[in-house]
Amino acid sequence: MTGLLSIEGKIALLTGGGGGIGRMVADVLVGEGAKVYIVGRTEATLNKAVAELVGQKGECVALPGDLSTVEGVRAVAARLAEQEDSLDLLVNNAGTMYDAPLEEFSEEGWDSVVDLNLKSVFFLTQALVPLLRKAASAESHAAVVNIGSIGGLRIGPKENYSYQAAKAALHHMSGGLGKRLAGENITVNAIAPGFFASALTPVDDPKVMEMMISMVPRKRIGTPADIGGTVAYLASRAGSFVTGAVIPLEGGMAL
Repeated sequence: MTGLLSIEGKIALLTGGGGGIGRMVADVLVGEGAKVYIVGRTEATLNKAVAELVGQKGECVALPGDLSTVEGVRAVAARLAEQEDSLDLLVNNAGTMYDAPLEEFSEEGWDSVVDLNLKSVFFLTQALVPLLRKAASAESHAAVVNIGSIGGLRIGPKENYSYQAAKAALHHMSGGLGKRLAGENITVNAIAPGFFASALTPVDDPKVMEMMISMVPRKRIGTPADIGGTVAYLASRAGSFVTGAVIPLEGGMAL
C-alpha cells in the first residue's frame, strides 16, 4: 500500500517542541515532510529550533504560548486556528516535574505539575477537536498522541508524587478520549517513554548514564528515531487502527 507509513503534508501541533523529547519528535516529523507548529514559552528557543530545521522535507513554525493555564491553552488553539483550517496530528508533550520528600511536598509543587502535565492536555485537546474533525476521514484519520511516562506505569526512585499521578492519569485519560473520538476517525494514544535525554533526564554524568543503561535490556537510552518514529507511525495510515493504547517505549525496562 503506497504511503502506508507516510506523514508527508500533514499538519501537526507539538507542545514542548523546543527541547528534549519534543525537539526529537519535531526533528523526525519535519524530516518526514510534516508541517509542525512547535509550542513553548520561550520564543528564542522555538526560533532556534525552527532555524535549525530549515531545509528539511517539511516545515517548522514557532507558536509561542503558555500552556500552564486554561486561558493560555485556549490562546494557543486560537492562534493555530488563525493559521490552519484543520489539524492532522496533536502531540501533547509539554510537561514538568517536581519532587520533594513526602513531609515537604507542597501544594504549589502538586498543582504546577498536574496543571501542565494533565489538565492542559485535556483542555488543549478539547479546544482543537474541531480542527481535528476537519482533518479526519475514514481514509485518513487524525491523531492525538499524549507523551506519558514510564513513571506512570511503575514507581521510580524519586518522590515525584504529582508527576506519577499525572502521568498515570494521562494514560487512562487517553483511553477515555480514544473511546469517545474513535467513531469520528480521531485516534488518541499515549506513549510512555523510558530514558531519553531531556531536562528531566540529564545524561551528561557518566555514572548516571551507566546506571540508566544497566536498567534497560536494550542497553541504551532512547533516540530521536525511537520517539519520533513512534509518533509518526501513530499519525500514519499504518497506525489508524490503534487507539486508546499506552505504548511503553523503554527498551524493555518493564520486563
